[in-house]
This record gives sequence, C-alpha cells and structure tokens, in this order.
Amino acid sequence: MKISPFRIEQYYAVHEFTAPHMLSSSDAESVAVADLLALEPDAAERLFAQRLGYTESAGSPELREAASALYGTTNPGDVVVVAAAEEGIFAAYHALLQPGDHVVVETPCYESAFEVARSAGAEVTRWHRSAAAGWAHDLDALEAALRPDTRLVYINTPHNPTGLLMPRAVLDRIVELCAARGAWLFCDEVYRELEHDPDDLLPAAVDLYDRALSLGSMSKTYGLPGLRLGWLASRDRTALARIVELKHYTTICSSAPSELLSALALRHRGVFAGRSREIVLANLVVLDAFLERHAERLSWVRPNASTIGFVRVAGLEDTATFCEQLVADAGVLLLPGTVYDEPTHVRLGFGRASMPEALGLFEAWIETRS
Repeated sequence: MKISPFRIEQYYAVHEFTAPHMLSSSDAESVAVADLLALEPDAAERLFAQRLGYTESAGSPELREAASALYGTTNPGDVVVVAAAEEGIFAAYHALLQPGDHVVVETPCYESAFEVARSAGAEVTRWHRSAAAGWAHDLDALEAALRPDTRLVYINTPHNPTGLLMPRAVLDRIVELCAARGAWLFCDEVYRELEHDPDDLLPAAVDLYDRALSLGSMSKTYGLPGLRLGWLASRDRTALARIVELKHYTTICSSAPSELLSALALRHRGVFAGRSREIVLANLVVLDAFLERHAERLSWVRPNASTIGFVRVAGLEDTATFCEQLVADAGVLLLPGTVYDEPTHVRLGFGRASMPEALGLFEAWIETRS
C-alpha cells in the first residue's frame, strides 16, 4: 500500500499542542469524564466495575444499540464500531474496493477520503466544489464524473471544511445516481445533529439507500474526541462483515471504558449537541461582526452547520506562510487551505468556548500587519 502524507494531521502534529490559542479546531467544546458520569445515577459505579478485557470486534451491544438510535431504519446489528472516523474511512474503503475500481470523491475534503481510496488501488475522480460558485453542488459535473461501473461515491454533509449542509434535493439526486449504478454511497456524517437550525437536519444516507454507509463519530458534534470512537451504519450486513474482517487487522476491538462512556453519551446526545450548538451560535455572532469589520480582506460563505468555516484571504495566493506567521507571532492557530488544495483559504473553527479570545488576538495581529 502506498499512501501520501496526511497534510492536515502533519500540520497539527507540529502546532496543535504547542499553539496557545486554537482558532481552527474542528471539534466542539469537550467535557470532563465527571460530566458524563453525572448523566445517569449509576454510571460511575458501572465505569468502576468495567472489566478491562477485550470487547467485541463489532462493538459492544450497548454502544451499537445507542448508535443505531440515530437512524430510522437500523438496529444494533447494522452498526460496526470503529476507532474514530479515521478507521471507518480506512476500513470501508479497503473492505469495499478492489484495485481498478472507480470512485468519485466530493472535494475539497478531509484528505483521507481521497488518499485512502487511492491506497486501495482505486481510480479516483474528484467531484470538485468551487469557491467561485459559492461551494454549490454541481450535479451536472457529478453525472459527468460517474461511469456505468462506478463502485463508490463519497460525500460529506455537513461539509468539512466549508461547514455547509447539502441541500436535500442534491442528496436525493445523489442517491438516485448511485442506485442506477448499484454504487455504494459512503456519506461522512460526523457533523450531523449540529445543524445551526435543528429543523435543517437531513436524513442519514443509511435511511435513504440500501447500499449506503453512514459514518458517525463521538468527536465533532458531541465534543468527545478523547473517547476515540465512531461507527459505520449500513443495512448491508455482508459489507459490515467485511469491514469487521478488515478491522481484525487494525484495532481488532475498541477500548471497553470508551465504549461504555460513548454509549452513555449517545443516550443523552441531545445534551451535547444542544450545548455545542449554543456555543457555535454565540461564536457566530462574534464572527459575523469580525468579518464585517475586515470584509475587504476576509470573506466566507457563512456556514449553516458544524463548527467550522472556510475563509478566503484576499490578496494571497497561498495562506501557508500567513498561518505560520500568525502562530509564530500571536500563538493563534489557523489551518491553511493548502492542506485541502484550496490555498487562498483558511479553515476557522468556532466550536470552542475560547474562540472569542483567539479571534481577538487574530484581529489584533491583522491590524498590526495592516
């Protein structure tokens, strides 16, 4: 297997734990273990009694039941637990693809969505969304990219890095196009339930199509990345069995305490999604005013879901040096769009309570440079 370096993670490996102020984080504000345990009267007792042995490769029945409750057509047998979304992407691609298969990937994207498909030997075509078009979904371009024998289509909604939700009509058409070819639809839904207006919630792909996989995670909407767990949901149990077979060569099984805590959190997921949404909406008010003050230099298509948005920096062909200077001078970390092959942009995160402080330091730095 040959795979290119993961540029997003390389960048964070250098800066994430040394930069004092995060302004690009993709996750929501996290909580302490004690906050989780307070949700159910006997939760602490159950955690302390948890045996630290191996767990089932597909995930504990308790966690699979809690995850399946996110969907309308699934039960616990339609869910496989993975070591966060990254293992889900890796396992799904390598379980479902053969060398020479054709895959279409919505871009810009989290880099593994593209590179891991290539590492499985697939021929990958980008379905590219353009900043010039306001990141609109060009369905004609998607149809042109598809082939009669296309094996899999990868989409991401709510979208990383733009923070935009796919329109329902677009999602429905993608399902139709996949069904006409018998192609898999792999939908990355790690920001699902963090729509800025809860009424905008889309159906999960797994509920729309019998050859769909929905990818979920504890990390983003619920703000629990330290649990390092996610899941794949599909009504095709043969596909899930192949994914478990591949998982036997990766993590084999998950952490028993993390499974217990994840199941607990998902049973109360409205608490975490609501808390995240409250922080996001408050931060967006601050961001709106900031971007208005600097409209001549900074602009975006305003996100309507998730904790992130993609900001264009006028006058720069590549924001990499801009971001390096910012973190060196002010200790504020933005993610350069270079890692998404969109070098005129930066990813800005607004899911953490500390965002206004980091934004203030960013603004002071901009004004000093001006």
